[in-house]
Amino acid sequence: MILQRQMDRRKAVVYLTLSGLLIFTTAFLLGYVAFRGMCRLCGNDGELIPLSDAAGAQHAPEGGVMYMAELREMLKKYLTEERIESTLRRVSRASHPPGSSEGNAVAREILQNLQNLRMDHTWTDSHYATLQFPSRTQPNTLWLVDSEGEELEEIPLDSEGYCAYSATGTATGGVVYVNYGRREDFEQLRALGVALNGSIAVARVGGAVSFAEKVWHAQEAGHVGVLIYPDPADVPQDPRRLGLHSNAVISEHVHLGSGDPFTPGFPSFNHTQFPSTQSSGLPIIPAQPISANVASKLLSQLSGSSCPRGWQGRLPYVQCVLGPGFTGPGERRVKMAVYNTMKPVLLNNIFASIEGKIEPDHYIIIGAQRDSWGPGAVKSGVGTALLMELARTFSNMVENGFSPRRSLLFVSWDGGEFGNVGATEWLEVRTALRHSQQLLYSRWIDGCVECVVDISVTLCIFRPLYLNSGAYSFTAFGGVPAMQLHFTEVKTALMSIKVRIIIQLSVSLSLSLSLSLSVCQSRGLSPQWVFSARGDYSRAAKNLHEAIKNSDIQDERLARLYNTRIMRVEYYFLSQYVSVVETPFRHVFNGRGDHTLSALADHVSLLRSAPHLFNEARFRRQLALFTWTLQGAANALSGDVWNIDNPL
Repeated sequence: MILQRQMDRRKAVVYLTLSGLLIFTTAFLLGYVAFRGMCRLCGNDGELIPLSDAAGAQHAPEGGVMYMAELREMLKKYLTEERIESTLRRVSRASHPPGSSEGNAVAREILQNLQNLRMDHTWTDSHYATLQFPSRTQPNTLWLVDSEGEELEEIPLDSEGYCAYSATGTATGGVVYVNYGRREDFEQLRALGVALNGSIAVARVGGAVSFAEKVWHAQEAGHVGVLIYPDPADVPQDPRRLGLHSNAVISEHVHLGSGDPFTPGFPSFNHTQFPSTQSSGLPIIPAQPISANVASKLLSQLSGSSCPRGWQGRLPYVQCVLGPGFTGPGERRVKMAVYNTMKPVLLNNIFASIEGKIEPDHYIIIGAQRDSWGPGAVKSGVGTALLMELARTFSNMVENGFSPRRSLLFVSWDGGEFGNVGATEWLEVRTALRHSQQLLYSRWIDGCVECVVDISVTLCIFRPLYLNSGAYSFTAFGGVPAMQLHFTEVKTALMSIKVRIIIQLSVSLSLSLSLSLSVCQSRGLSPQWVFSARGDYSRAAKNLHEAIKNSDIQDERLARLYNTRIMRVEYYFLSQYVSVVETPFRHVFNGRGDHTLSALADHVSLLRSAPHLFNEARFRRQLALFTWTLQGAANALSGDVWNIDNPL
């Protein structure tokens, strides 16, 4: 969220232009996914055969099957940028957080607009969730104090900027600049001998880590508080162009998880019906966003070692120094106070659906965050505008002969700013959807999905789902195949897209576990069984790929069996050996906790970096649980019991 007094119209225009390109690409992709399996002009590997102009002008043949050229013409006809701009301006005219009057007004309008379309079903899904907001009576504060704690100077803060789910209370200490607050940044600070315990960390936005991860890493390192600012090196700060004002802050939640942190692993309805508990991902130290100007004031006065190479930002008058002391006479420190308050809020997710004609129980979910702490033109505004245009376009296409194979669900999620609360709570209720194919449109492509895209000069980038991603909970908690798409360059609107979802084992498995193989074997700790499970998985994936390639894609029963096997695999990557309440994100690749591959690899790396910290019993348990989970996924991919028991 960007807190600014006025919305920069030029920024909205730029994002509108980008959305115009993305909307066409997304619609085409979704159309093909929904349409796939009904195309009679496909090669053996599913590749589309180019059609002539004459063929594209023909009507659908008998049986209701449409050609891709006809689908392309439909999209050109019904997609309109004017409606995107109109929705963007409406949604972004004012701040609309969950539970606010403006937020409820936007929700009612979206529901009404969806009801006016030709949809099979339209409904709302409601949850009571505990959200955190700034106190109305006691603002958060920041002070420079002396060695006795006497307040010397108050540093003004933006009254609307805050970190949702921060711990409340006061913290006092020296200041340490921690770069992006990544795990490797703290390791480098320790190697340099910088005193971290009892100090307040100042981190900059970015570095491919969320606010929650920055705070978590700082908490683990012994810091008592965290201040987070946007550095001009990462976030442009020229309000005359497309940038922030230097007094602006960026707010984000700091819950290391998603959903309501006070009902981890189960849905938020009436809290009185559930035992009192809270997420282990809630921080125990306060966090607060600050502006670049405030950061410059603090960091320009630090003393201590010079920053490592690459840590220098672009704050004015700042010679990059780590701290924790201040220059000048006397011993000065910083005192921060956070007084945010919890509040139960009714969240409303809004749904509209078009039923699939062949596989109505398999769903493609297209979702967008609706709420925003500020106007939200960049995030909720653009996302909602794209969502509504997609819904309208597909509604018109259905009226004119398009029949999706699978059901399409268009969802306006509430509570996104607080960690995708609305989406996660809905998912926690409907765990039966775990075998359905889910596709959520956003910016990146899930690293566990192979993507083959043929779009003029377009780059296909693979990155793992990140914590604040709208799709993260679907995979890490629900075990539902999910991906996000972002195309970095598109030079033409007319294009052909081919997407193959072939679940494959992450490359990091081999790289991470091979790292300290020789050291493990010297201790009598052999990862033989995990490599055996990996081999089973790889063979099962290859066999399934070959089976699909050599099968008749018009065989409805066979196509459904193959699709179900592929979709089930992601669910079997959820560890069955950890509690869903204590560890909601059970996915061994994309989740968080001791059961994950990353945790196993980090533990193994201690054999080289810090052998005295290596725990053999813990390692054996980690290895066994991961191996069993991986073997279960391999068995699921193999399919029938006779293929599992007789691999040869």
